[in-house]
Amino acid sequence: MNKSREIIIIEDDEDDRYLLEEVFNTLQYPNKRIYFPDGLAALEYLQGPSTAPFIIISDINMPMMDGLELKDKLCTDAKLNLKCIPYLFFSTAISQKMVIDAYSTSAQGFFVKQNSFDQLLDTIRVIVEYWKKCAAPNNF
Repeated sequence: MNKSREIIIIEDDEDDRYLLEEVFNTLQYPNKRIYFPDGLAALEYLQGPSTAPFIIISDINMPMMDGLELKDKLCTDAKLNLKCIPYLFFSTAISQKMVIDAYSTSAQGFFVKQNSFDQLLDTIRVIVEYWKKCAAPNNF
């Protein structure tokens, strides 16, 4: 986990992508953000040899390949698994089954998209600050 690398955001809703970018701009994190509309597009990018993002923030319900399918593929791909990329689910839809399914893929978190800008800003700040302080096997 390279803490200065890009933040991957997998989100199919254009309004949510815009709002997330506004939050990141307000927080002034230097990490580049790369957005993907579905898990398949993100997987193709993540399979690049020099790709090692800081964190992945993923919606669950998306076309082509949903967040659960993507996380499962990342866990079963030995090269991607060794990159130790924190994978967090970030969704408006929530149910006990969704949370159980998310954690059964070894996700590192499940967060609910907040309704207000300030709540969303606080959630993103907590996520990024936590992972900036967290040690990982590949950041020594």
